[in-house]
Amino acid sequence: MTEPTAPDAPATLPRGGAAHPAAGGPAAFDVYDTTLRDGAQQEGMNLSVADKLAIAPLLDELGVGYIEGGWPGAIPKDTEFFARAAKELDLRHAVLAAFGATRKPGVRAWDDPQLRALLDSEAPVVTLVAKSDSRHVERALRTTREENLAMVADSVRLLAGEGRRVVVDAEHFFDGFRFDPAYARDVVLAAVEAGAETVVLCDTNGGMLPSHVTEVVRDLRAALGTADPLTRLGVHAHNDSGCAVANSLAAVEAGAVHVQGTVNGYGERTGNAELLSVVANLELKTGRSVLVPPADGGGLAEMSRIAHQISEITNIAPFARQPYVGVSAFAHKAGLHASAIRVDPDLYQHIDPQQVGNDMRMLVSEMAGRASIELKGRELGFDLAGQDEVLTRVTNRVKDAEAQGYTYDAADASFELLLAEEVDGARPAYFRVESWRTIVERAGSRGTPATAEATVKLHAGGERIVATGEGNGPVNALDHALRLALQRVYPELAAFELIDFKVRILDAMHGTDAVTRVLIETSDGQTAWSTVGVGPNLIEASWEALTDSAIWGLRNRGIAPR
Repeated sequence: MTEPTAPDAPATLPRGGAAHPAAGGPAAFDVYDTTLRDGAQQEGMNLSVADKLAIAPLLDELGVGYIEGGWPGAIPKDTEFFARAAKELDLRHAVLAAFGATRKPGVRAWDDPQLRALLDSEAPVVTLVAKSDSRHVERALRTTREENLAMVADSVRLLAGEGRRVVVDAEHFFDGFRFDPAYARDVVLAAVEAGAETVVLCDTNGGMLPSHVTEVVRDLRAALGTADPLTRLGVHAHNDSGCAVANSLAAVEAGAVHVQGTVNGYGERTGNAELLSVVANLELKTGRSVLVPPADGGGLAEMSRIAHQISEITNIAPFARQPYVGVSAFAHKAGLHASAIRVDPDLYQHIDPQQVGNDMRMLVSEMAGRASIELKGRELGFDLAGQDEVLTRVTNRVKDAEAQGYTYDAADASFELLLAEEVDGARPAYFRVESWRTIVERAGSRGTPATAEATVKLHAGGERIVATGEGNGPVNALDHALRLALQRVYPELAAFELIDFKVRILDAMHGTDAVTRVLIETSDGQTAWSTVGVGPNLIEASWEALTDSAIWGLRNRGIAPR
């Protein structure tokens, strides 16, 4: 790379800047993912380079057009990411974008180390953040309005002159436009005239409402329309007002052709626009084709799977009620809903869940009627149509159990065992419990860790088995003892692992005499299942949930009682 003879790169570029040979030009509509950069700023999230390299192919598979990988030159991990991505990633659909800032005040663009780092990243697309609110220019940057405009223009010209496609994120644009619309427009024009491919209008503080966004985008398009009809506008929304998705859609409706967001709505404070909801709404509600078509390996049908895979990598639990992809997005509980869904699922669903790779779920609770039980049974593989007596028994049993504190809408495995017992006439007999007990002991002074021991006596495989387990608490010890006992007959249990444990005290006004409900989630590495136990104390409730978990896991694997 040789230094240009002029102070900055020449401004004799074609409209939109020079396209990178491997990247091509802009599409009719851009879906730009910033999970790896803006999403990674979420409290409690710390993505390693390996994490980013694992997430990027999933975003590519989804069918987004751009993946913003981070800020090379400013963050060492991001510098490493781009270096490794060039060798290790083989993206089919998306191009990588490097994020950075315009040159510093009073520094030539060519001499700005961060701009040079953006070029060194070899990313085909560079996204520059630029101040567009005059108050931020004067108070945060501590420079003049004129110098800020020069910073934008100089930085864009340099990058475009070196063959990069340039996107400019106009930071605080909506707040700035409402305060000083003339200056906010000047920043956009400076970027466009210097060769920016797209200018993205940012609701950085996340406080806009959809009507504000529509008004501002339309005003800006009207001001720019005759001056430069090729200007491409985008939107970058934050969710502080709870309107990030709606604001993104409003901007598109007003003429934006580029939308930014993060998978699962990751981001600092309350997060960014949840990109999956934005994309699903655009494709399913407005008929726009914004992702790579499914025939090419991407599309909406992969959304739910990809959202959950990314949750696993980020180690942030999925939000069950997340639109479209959450496990509760198409979950129905009320008996009235179930009666209608049995006739036509579309009566209580705004789309077919399979369009986004999700499934309809029936939840069983005290609200359940016979229709709910029948539909849930069908979901679990039981054909209860016409079995009125069974439906009545199960319905009554569920309502009685929930009156005692059980909840089956979050414990499908326990409900399946209840259903099997009513249909088959008996509970699966993998073992018979003779007795169990736990001891918690602390020797020494206060502060010395306590130890727990549990002994389980049961009959399985034609023999009486006694096993003792230790743990960091009575439930942990019981879990170990039960596994030790059963693994002699059912070695398959070695693959089972308790992955979540929730305790709820019911009727708390009774104090230590209150009823306790325990929900546990278990996994065998391929499937996860939830069971419930209720008892007068934590230990008894946990034991019930643990034994249900073992029975369901063995039954689900097709293992017959021994």
